[in-house]
Amino acid sequence: MDVISPELKALYLKRRLLPPEAVQTIASCRNLILGMSAAQPPALMAATADALKDRLIGPLALYYLHGTESLRQTLLVPELADRITPRPLFLSHADRAAIAHSASPNWIEFVPAMLHQAGRLLTEHIDPECFFVTVSPMDRHGYFSLGTNADYGASVIRKAKKVIVEVNRYMPRTFGECSVHISEVDHIVEHDQPLIEATPNPPTDVDLKIAEQIVQRIDDGDTLQIGVGGVPNAVLAGLSNHRNLGLHSELFSPAMVPLIQSGVMNGRRKSWMQHKHVFTFALGDRALYDFLDDNPAIVGYPASWVNNPDIIRLNDNMVSVNSALEIDLTGQVNSEQLGDRPFSGSGGQLDFVRGAYSARNGRSFIALRSTAKSGKVSRVVPRLLGGTVTDPRNDVQFVVTEHGCVNLKGLSIPQRARALIDIAAPEFRDTLMHEAMAIGLV
Repeated sequence: MDVISPELKALYLKRRLLPPEAVQTIASCRNLILGMSAAQPPALMAATADALKDRLIGPLALYYLHGTESLRQTLLVPELADRITPRPLFLSHADRAAIAHSASPNWIEFVPAMLHQAGRLLTEHIDPECFFVTVSPMDRHGYFSLGTNADYGASVIRKAKKVIVEVNRYMPRTFGECSVHISEVDHIVEHDQPLIEATPNPPTDVDLKIAEQIVQRIDDGDTLQIGVGGVPNAVLAGLSNHRNLGLHSELFSPAMVPLIQSGVMNGRRKSWMQHKHVFTFALGDRALYDFLDDNPAIVGYPASWVNNPDIIRLNDNMVSVNSALEIDLTGQVNSEQLGDRPFSGSGGQLDFVRGAYSARNGRSFIALRSTAKSGKVSRVVPRLLGGTVTDPRNDVQFVVTEHGCVNLKGLSIPQRARALIDIAAPEFRDTLMHEAMAIGLV
């Protein structure tokens, strides 16, 4: 057990406040940045909501990625619509639920951003006045850990004018660039609460068909980035017979743990950060968080580094696997918008699409089911319905549905259209060909 020196203990006690007391210190703040996902601090958010309702602070512009249910229940409530302007850089289920219950669909103002630029955006393009984040308990050297979330937190925490941390014993202590010294913190609140958990649904038969085609194209010794969703999880589950895989990934997820524990994923053949499993944020279940805790093989770094395509490409045999909502017949991918409304965000998808393909023997996969709405709608479309392009057609390489896999690199527009129609759902192929001919693609 860590033994904390009297000097550090005195400094800790001097900076410790109750949540309402800590929130009162941001009365002059106009821009409040929150940690992402599991790093969003429940007690501070609740105290901030109370202070806003009582008009002790605010109004506030609120910046964050991937809002939690605690955020939705505290700050993303209709009664605070005149006191707070949420500006997420990535929308979650909780954000979408808050939008659905809002009197105005534009109350929550989505900010488009790629994840590797989020730290810069939040420190250069807005004034980072205040930052709230959940951290692990302080160690004997005076360091807290950002734990599950280096992402933009590791950048913002050193640029914000005021930093208030919520110490939570459930937050794992991680290595890399996740350490924050008490001298960098203005105030400390204590609140122990289990971190949010995200348990993936079991893969469907369609997920497994798509994943099987990707697994066949992953070689021993490859370094992986795996995104969110049923297909990425099914891909990881299908790699148990591979050897010497590496990890350089935006997300660290539960499906990665068995591969590391079994030695399949050991980083031995990585050409960059050998033997280390690199991530920028983690989201999963309690078992995942316990696995991360004090594990020296797993290192978290800011998204500005992990997601930088120039860093990603340093690993030979880099493979990225991500999901999409739809793809048009020229190869443009939409992974973030449904119709005319934002659904999620760019996140780090384009970062890894570009970084992986730029690596020596690198490969990038976009996986999507061929249909949506119980088979009533094709996800392969003549033109993107919402007009939002997550991955430009110049960047997209492999596209995989349950009906096949195509490499778009080097294909002309007519060749792309025909190849994508071939992996669309059979019942939509004739219509897609007719539409492709009508708009001059073939």
